[in-house]
Amino acid sequence: MKIFKMILCFAAATMVVGSCTPKKETKEASKVLVLYYSQTSNTKTVAQEIAKRLNADIEEIVPVEAYDGEFEATIQRCMKEREQGILPEIKPLTVDIAKYDTIFIGYPIWFGTYAPPVAAFLNNVDLSDKWIFPFCTFGSGGLESSVKDLNEKQPNAKIMPGYGVRAARMDAVPKEVEYYLKTLGFIEGGVFVPADFPDQQAVTADEEAIFNAAVDGYPMLNAKAISVASRTILDDGIEYLFTAKDMPREDKPDMPPAGELKVYVTVEKGKAPVFTKVVR
Repeated sequence: MKIFKMILCFAAATMVVGSCTPKKETKEASKVLVLYYSQTSNTKTVAQEIAKRLNADIEEIVPVEAYDGEFEATIQRCMKEREQGILPEIKPLTVDIAKYDTIFIGYPIWFGTYAPPVAAFLNNVDLSDKWIFPFCTFGSGGLESSVKDLNEKQPNAKIMPGYGVRAARMDAVPKEVEYYLKTLGFIEGGVFVPADFPDQQAVTADEEAIFNAAVDGYPMLNAKAISVASRTILDDGIEYLFTAKDMPREDKPDMPPAGELKVYVTVEKGKAPVFTKVVR
């Protein structure tokens, strides 16, 4: 496989997280594995897209006892496991991790981090000196917190900025994965690099309407926009970074508000506003 550029300055806030530096490094991508856990097939869709683009090997992390596909049953089991401090048993992989120097690791976000089957895998493997590229799917966010946890669990791995996508935006995966892999240098092609967000300003009535339209109908996000910054993105779109205040939820009045949060909203030309992720 061709030499690729490990670019550490990533531009798309909806897709990547990490420190920015002008330094570039190169590395021979001789063996690439896409490793993932998926319950509802969303993460599997992203994994297959990455593997297809890179002609990489692909392997699924499979729990011995599968999680129920029903949302509430999964939540209850996961909560019980967390309370008891246990992780699910996973089936042995068919690939030899030692043979791969570059691994894309994918997972859904549960309780703010990678799902338990991935935690079980990370507990029983040493990824030291390997290049690790996380990717995830989520309801509202969790890429940043999961990457932080991944760094703590595998401190000697070379963990790079990752890609995350909301489950409600799976139709964006082919385009965003292509962009992500181009920024990494895995595939050829120029990329549009948006400017940094300017300083936050108080929201106007029009901007508040954009925020409300973007989060409308999502039950887990009840917030009020306080300030905003915006920048131009690819395809003549605008990306907004809102600072918002979490508000009490009518369906769960006993749940305390989480405080301030960051909400990324994209308005593509001719399309309705959508939020791409929340950082709590």
